[in-house]
Amino acid sequence: MKTCIACGMPLNKPEDCPNGDMNAESCVHCTDSNGEIKSCDEIFEGGVHFFMGATGSSREDAEKLVRKNMKALPYWEDKGTECLEGEIATDEEFKAALGKM
Repeated sequence: MKTCIACGMPLNKPEDCPNGDMNAESCVHCTDSNGEIKSCDEIFEGGVHFFMGATGSSREDAEKLVRKNMKALPYWEDKGTECLEGEIATDEEFKAALGKM
């Protein structure tokens, strides 16, 4: 299964991809109108809102989940992004959150 390089969202359908391009490496939520990947801050904030809504997590817990998720993606390894600094969810917390979705 192909996933977004910036957030990990599955890219299963054309509507998941910018301009319906199934060859895209990022999803519609992580790509701006110019076809560029959005900033870490923008993607982080979108992820926080997603996890809060999808799992009922508090903002603090959602931030930890997003850090765990984004730090696992190779796209962010060499970006030196400050937005991913801070506490991350444990494997158990992340698994429990995914189970709520």
